[in-house]
Amino acid sequence: MAANPSFDIVSKVDRQEVDNAFNQAEKELSTRFDFRGTGTVVAKSGEAFTITSETEERAVAALDVFKEKLVKRNISLKSLDAGEPRQSGKTYKIDLKVVEGIESEKAKAISKKIRDEGPKGVQPQIQGDQLRVTGKKRDDLQVVIALLKQEDFGVALQFTNYR
Repeated sequence: MAANPSFDIVSKVDRQEVDNAFNQAEKELSTRFDFRGTGTVVAKSGEAFTITSETEERAVAALDVFKEKLVKRNISLKSLDAGEPRQSGKTYKIDLKVVEGIESEKAKAISKKIRDEGPKGVQPQIQGDQLRVTGKKRDDLQVVIALLKQEDFGVALQFTNYR
């Protein structure tokens, strides 16, 4: 008989979709009337983004535009780590980071939830920045997925490698 059924719990982001959202936000900020003359810019450096504006309100509004574009491209806002607006000289900046992977504290919380409330015979294993869940029956794994979808762990979860 084959190995027990299993699936992986991961937190990944489609980088191409993030780039598309960035480009759309950049274009919208350059064409919208309420952003003209405010020096509002979204910049990308490596994997990080920075929003710069002359006023704090415009910087926050630009962040909302960027978030809106991410949501339209099916990127969870849980995977966006936005800092607080900070003053840098005469401008305000907001640093943004796209977070991938499940950090160990959250992985432990997810694992504990599965052990405490999941069906018997289902075993979670932490493997780096993801979890693998194995069980005797596929139905038990479906129950675990439903259980985790109800809970908010502060991280965008995807369920992959279901076999």
